[in-house]
Amino acid sequence: MTRRFPAPWVMEEDKHGFRVRDATGLYICGIPHRDDLHRNGYQYAHHFLTRDEARRIAKAISRLPELLKRPQY
Repeated sequence: MTRRFPAPWVMEEDKHGFRVRDATGLYICGIPHRDDLHRNGYQYAHHFLTRDEARRIAKAISRLPELLKRPQY
């Protein structure tokens, strides 16, 4: 069975957050962050992810194909 989003998945960063792409370059998801709000003490900053939080989530998503590999018997 062919995977719909072939591995490996790659995490990339741009100025607004992180993106995860599959082996064909298809954009799978994006995780935005707003560190500027946290640095400036914005009242509602807790509604947004920090850069580090967004990076950790994107990294975990990019590792899903290898974590879900079926063992070869």
